[in-house]
Amino acid sequence: MTSVIIAVVACGLLAFALFTVQEHRKDTAKPADYAAALRDKGFATTHTRTPRAPRDPYPNQATTGLVVHPNRTVGLYDAPAGKPFAKLNPMEFGDSWFPAIARAGGWLQIMLPSKPNGSTGWVRAGLMATGHTPYVIRVHLKSTQLELYKDRILMGAWRVAVGAPKTPTPTGRTFVLGQFTDPAQSFSPVILPLGTHSATLDSFGGGPGTVAIHGWNDPKVFGHAVSHGCVRVPKEALFQLRQVPIGTLVMIDGN
Repeated sequence: MTSVIIAVVACGLLAFALFTVQEHRKDTAKPADYAAALRDKGFATTHTRTPRAPRDPYPNQATTGLVVHPNRTVGLYDAPAGKPFAKLNPMEFGDSWFPAIARAGGWLQIMLPSKPNGSTGWVRAGLMATGHTPYVIRVHLKSTQLELYKDRILMGAWRVAVGAPKTPTPTGRTFVLGQFTDPAQSFSPVILPLGTHSATLDSFGGGPGTVAIHGWNDPKVFGHAVSHGCVRVPKEALFQLRQVPIGTLVMIDGN
């Protein structure tokens, strides 16, 4: 993790998403209900904390690849037709896409980028555009290896650098929250912030401690636990990773 990553979080620089399927559903929410869901509620972003958000019930399981994008600002609920606890913005690093992990009637449970790690929320399916990503990124901390899969087929595996013992990379499932470039730095031509945060750094470089995948100039770091929590990858890995859609699942384990 670097101070540049956190500094750029607030800049809202350009990100992009590529999907094999995209569908816009009709908005079926009642105006009165929709207004009530948003009243006096803060946003769930990489900068915020959502203590009332339900925790991810299956943090070690892969998803179906379904990802969703809010057509407008929507309410987040603690259960299907439950109590609203926050709002979700269509954009953070450009358009935001979130992995769906469960469905109940006209509701979808999605992963969130807010603290604490593993936060989720329920949204009305009718307010969301849907897409599909065939990719999964897996990071193994002990073996310092990153693997990229497409349709369950291994596309590449690389030795990477992960968080140092005092600033470990958090485990569990998260997702690619965005993608941006920052001409003010030279260590990585592109940075992929994730929907997870450092467990030991409440803030870093003036930001919220967002963990990211990015490149690194010195190849000697690969294979070692030396970062502030981010995953540093070689050039060839970054070239392939930047092709994956926003919202792609990232599985991080201690193996």
